[in-house]
Parts: sequence; C-alpha cells; structure tokens
Amino acid sequence: MPTTTAGLRTGITGALRQTTKTAAAAVDRLRPPPTGIVVLIYHRVGAGSGGQMDLPPERFDEQLRWLVEHHRVVDLDTAADELAADAPVRPGVVVTFDDGTTDWVDHVLPALDRHGVPATFYVATDFVDRQLPFPADGRPLTWSGVRELAASDLVTIGSHTHTHALLDRLPAGQVAEELDRSNELLGEHTGETTEHFAYPKAVAGSAVAEEAVRERFRTAVLAGTVANGPGADPHRLARSPIQAADGPRWFRLKAAGGLRHEDTLRDAANRFRYRNATT
Repeated sequence: MPTTTAGLRTGITGALRQTTKTAAAAVDRLRPPPTGIVVLIYHRVGAGSGGQMDLPPERFDEQLRWLVEHHRVVDLDTAADELAADAPVRPGVVVTFDDGTTDWVDHVLPALDRHGVPATFYVATDFVDRQLPFPADGRPLTWSGVRELAASDLVTIGSHTHTHALLDRLPAGQVAEELDRSNELLGEHTGETTEHFAYPKAVAGSAVAEEAVRERFRTAVLAGTVANGPGADPHRLARSPIQAADGPRWFRLKAAGGLRHEDTLRDAANRFRYRNATT
C-alpha cells in the first residue's frame, strides 16, 4: 500500500506539472514572450538524486548540442555588457549552475568542453569548505574541484552565499559576513575576484541584503522564466529553471524565454514552501 500511494502521488504531481507547462505554453501563444538574453538555471547532472533539478547526463548533453545549433550561447560577462549597452539586445542564452556538487566536475565540465559552451557556477562555499552534503545526499565539490572548474576558459565562478542563507530573513548584521566569507574563500582558492551572485532559492533579499549585493557584485540573479531585455537591472536578472520534466518541447520554449506563467505558479508555491526556511 505505501508503494502504491507513493506511486499515485508521484503520478499526480507529474500530471499537474505537465498541465502547468501546457497552460504556460498556451499563455505564450496568446502573449508571445519578449526576446532578449535568457539565463538558464541548472543544479545537478547525473547525480542520481531523482529530483527535478537533477538531469541525466545524456539529456544535458543533448540540450547543449541543441543550444549550440539553434542559439547564440554567451558567457555572463558578455551578457552583462550587452544588457548595459545603449543598443538593441541580441537574443542569446547563458548557462548557469547553483550549489556546488561533484557532478559539476564529473559530468558538467566534460559536456561543456565537448560543445564549447561557457557557464557560470554559483558556489555555496560553506558546503565545500566543511564538506557538508547538499539536500538529497548531494556530494559537495572539494576545493580542488572548484579550482579545476575555475581553470577552464569556459567557466566563471560566482557566489551563492556562504551557508546558502535566504537573504530576505537573515539578520541585517549577518548579511555582510555571509557574502564576504563566500568571496574570501573563493578568492583564496581560485585567485580570482568574484563578480557574480545568485540568491539562494531565487528568493530576493531584504533591502539591506540587496544593497550589500549591489555593492559587492556586478550582477545578481533571481528567477522569472523570462528573457532579459534592454534596461534589465543587472542585480535582478531573471533565470529559467531547467527540470527533469522538461522534454525537448518545454526546454526549447524556455530557451526562447517562454513559460513565464509556470514561474508565476512556482513562485506562489515556493513562498508557502519556504515560509519557515532560513537556508
């Protein structure tokens, strides 16, 4: 009976997820999404967690191949330059990863190398420094792994805070320490200055936290599932999460800046889901 109940729950969840995506695509047909630079969020590839943010390696490889064939893929610094310029924004795609698990070295970096795709990796440094597991038994990178990533010409290393703290509820007096400790460790182990930041769980920070982020970083990213166009705030860039449930159709729509309605529903659910969380 427990297995049957769990299977039923999984089936219902999957059906609801697909219904939401179908509805979001219908909204896009009525109101076509704007063009611009789309920033994709990934977390894990081939980690075996079974979660929505853990993609099979062959799926990720196929997505990179398709992106290279059908889109202009750029690094985050190029995207920031183009968004800041007083000129029309050419459509493009940026690939980003959050957290800091070993699959980044085992599966992600080799795939990026095969296809020549640049990516930004936002590291939650406390997990690496103390070798703390991420949720769903995610094995953290070692500092050696971070250095291996940073040594690639395709890779930009960014901050994901130190402890993965949600910056809308962290006491104001702890915000600077949370950001600075992350930057100090990344600088110590890579020899580079950290210029890019991702808010944990894509939850925007308090006014104090947002000011601190703006003082320390060139860009910061949230959620949004929409393309970033002219005049986009570089410290509130939208990203589109890529899920295991995103087959080729949904992936291609997200890469073009579509399915914003899915993000609207997800944001409402996450506000409830993370209401008592601190990390």
